[in-house]
Amino acid sequence: MTTASASPTYLRRLGTWDAAAIVIGGVIGAGIFRNPATVAERTSAGWQVLLLWAIGGLLTLAGVLCYAELGARRPQAGGTYVYLREAFGKLPAFLFGWTMALINYPGSVAAVATTFADYFCAALGFPPGFVKPVAVGSIAFIVGINLFGIRAGAWVQNIFTVLKLAAIALLVVVGLILARGHLGSALAADPVHVASPGDFLGALLPVLFAYGGFHYLNDLAGEVRDPQRTLPRALGLGMAGVVGSYLLVNFAYLAGLGHAGLAASSAPAADLLRDLLGPSGATIMALGIACSTFGYCAIAIAGGARVLQTMGSDGMFFSAVGRIDPTSRAPQVALATLGAWAIVLTLSGSFGQLLDYTTVGEWLAHAFGIATLFWYRRHLAQEPSPYRVPFYPVLPLVFVVTVLGVIIATSIHAPRDAGMSLLIIALGVPAFYGWRWLERQATG
Repeated sequence: MTTASASPTYLRRLGTWDAAAIVIGGVIGAGIFRNPATVAERTSAGWQVLLLWAIGGLLTLAGVLCYAELGARRPQAGGTYVYLREAFGKLPAFLFGWTMALINYPGSVAAVATTFADYFCAALGFPPGFVKPVAVGSIAFIVGINLFGIRAGAWVQNIFTVLKLAAIALLVVVGLILARGHLGSALAADPVHVASPGDFLGALLPVLFAYGGFHYLNDLAGEVRDPQRTLPRALGLGMAGVVGSYLLVNFAYLAGLGHAGLAASSAPAADLLRDLLGPSGATIMALGIACSTFGYCAIAIAGGARVLQTMGSDGMFFSAVGRIDPTSRAPQVALATLGAWAIVLTLSGSFGQLLDYTTVGEWLAHAFGIATLFWYRRHLAQEPSPYRVPFYPVLPLVFVVTVLGVIIATSIHAPRDAGMSLLIIALGVPAFYGWRWLERQATG
């Protein structure tokens, strides 16, 4: 169990558009096609829905600006794992990798690949028995493409980012057509749904979850060209595009369905297109959601594999996982490992519960990842940084406090899931010391 060789290394092949597409693709998955109905159900007016999505976007932008400085300071693969290792030591970094790279990333891939397969099979009229094979096939295909290197993966990602943005543009156009001059009513109060202040705050949770995923670009920072310039620019451009898209889509939902109609819908995107185009509209939207979810899987696999590879090269996981192929410059063993585990979770159907159990861990990782910025500013004050987050320390403080508030609210709403999430993190402590002991035995 020796540490993997530092050579060969990743090649910097991703430009600004590639990087921005990773941000957009990592954030926009299935959430924007489902969560707005939950937000409407917990609010009393259309303007409140738009306000919540704007607040969520601003909070996420605060986090993105912090990640832009972290990425510019440490433009290497591994993202949050690297920041935690340098600022707080190997144990917190291992706990992040234990929770995210071994559980949350493959669990997310399994869940979203199954969502992709659901919509893909529904659009093409395949029977339900095809869902799991299609999900497994999609994971295997994405892993196979990424084995050839980041450029091949980026081409796939760019294509599906364009397709998901096209689906969003279609939603916006259809919503405005259905409004037929009643755009003002989209913001009006809804007498059917009278929400309390607690409901309004609770509505922020699905908004923030739909904005998650912006950290994947930092996982791939070791393959971004001119990273000190490109990372901040791509993070800003990508998230600005996401926030704009989310606000436009929600306005389209409200304009086309009304607040009450949005709150009552279980599939607002399909309902919106069905109202204008009939059954074919729902089929088109199913294909659009399939493209969106497939693109997310491609990013989660690529980003998660880089975290695993960094752990392997640190001696925190099997050394073979830490290797980078000298020809493709891809972490082929890490990709195959992550993909295989995601396939196991897909076939077992256990990913849903795993994701519920690791939600708190994911948000804790975001909070502690942003918190490393305070360490860098204090201990490496003289270190030159090509990008510094504006309004420091206000923006990182706002983000960390908000995330902790989300964690508390989640714990109150689902104490069992939160408790299991903390237990999974805690189990990483003996795993860490056990791994270190095995490593000493192997090398001693």
